[in-house]
Amino acid sequence: MDTSSMRRAGGRARRLLRDPVTWTEWIQIVKTVVAAVVAWMLAVQVFDLPQPFLAPWSALLVVHATVYRSFSRGAKQVGATVVGVLLAWATGDLLGLDAAALAVMLLAGLVIGNLRWLREESTTVGATALVVLTTGFSDQDHILVGRLLDTSIGVAVGLVVNVLVWPPLRDVTAARAIDAIDDRIGNLLQQIGREGDESCTADQVEAWIERSQEIDVAIDEAWALVRQAHESGWYNPRRHTSRNPGDSRDFPDLLDRMEQAVAEIRSMARTLGQSISLTNEWDDEFRGRWLALVGEAGEAIANPDSERVAAVRRELSALANDFSTENLPGLYWTEYGGLILNLRNVVTSMDRVAASQPVTPRGRHDKSPLLGG
Repeated sequence: MDTSSMRRAGGRARRLLRDPVTWTEWIQIVKTVVAAVVAWMLAVQVFDLPQPFLAPWSALLVVHATVYRSFSRGAKQVGATVVGVLLAWATGDLLGLDAAALAVMLLAGLVIGNLRWLREESTTVGATALVVLTTGFSDQDHILVGRLLDTSIGVAVGLVVNVLVWPPLRDVTAARAIDAIDDRIGNLLQQIGREGDESCTADQVEAWIERSQEIDVAIDEAWALVRQAHESGWYNPRRHTSRNPGDSRDFPDLLDRMEQAVAEIRSMARTLGQSISLTNEWDDEFRGRWLALVGEAGEAIANPDSERVAAVRRELSALANDFSTENLPGLYWTEYGGLILNLRNVVTSMDRVAASQPVTPRGRHDKSPLLGG
């Protein structure tokens, strides 16, 4: 590896070490391992339970990305396990252990698991019943009680570890996702500004549309992260003690604006595509000024500068005023007016997004890499 490659690799490593999202993910992994090991040790060494496999298994499942989800899934998991153990006991007592009994039990377990309250644990009822019945414990009442106890131990340990050991706040993860989307919107606009001249082809237009659809997918993923960020503050003790209160109330408005901008860009691309297919000849001055504004808007969004975004909006008004006095065919004005309106809507939507860059949760001031994500 040459010196420049080593320098780049070192730079990436340093960025990862300073990245709060990376730290949060690694802390969650370590917490999950610790919870599983502690649950197993308690079940074996303190409660002296035989074959306490459900204790570490339950702990693994309970350490979730948010404290609230740990509580909600923990309660559902305990309920599903109790139902599974009782189902195995009933099957063993009434039907014994054979292929028919196994089929009846699994069918019942999966049906119960799909009830509304247990749907997130849809296979836990059947899986627990399967393990208990096939290991021969269904007719041993004290071992059935042990299965319930080791499950409860695992859930309790998972909850305690997730609540007390750096409970995650997910607002930084959501902010990072939003930050990346506006860069992609700006880059797409710059691409259209470069490629939208008289040599533009239908294939290039289709590529712009595909990129806009990819950004839509990224926005959908960001919405999920914003919901998770909101949820991460529920029951979270860090919400009251951290200088970062997990306040992501502004994020939905920013995502709404980005959705609007992407829809306008896609409309813009389709207008250009129709013009190409109809071989319409454009006014050179309009094309040059409009494409320059598209590129300028892209730069102002990708390198957030709300003043430049506002300047583009003013220039668009000037463009419309200048050409409103021209003797242009009606068809041209339909296209020109649509393109001006699309770009004006883009910069209007992205003005506040640019002013919010870099996107940070309200109250975020501490530079420590361990402040959450």
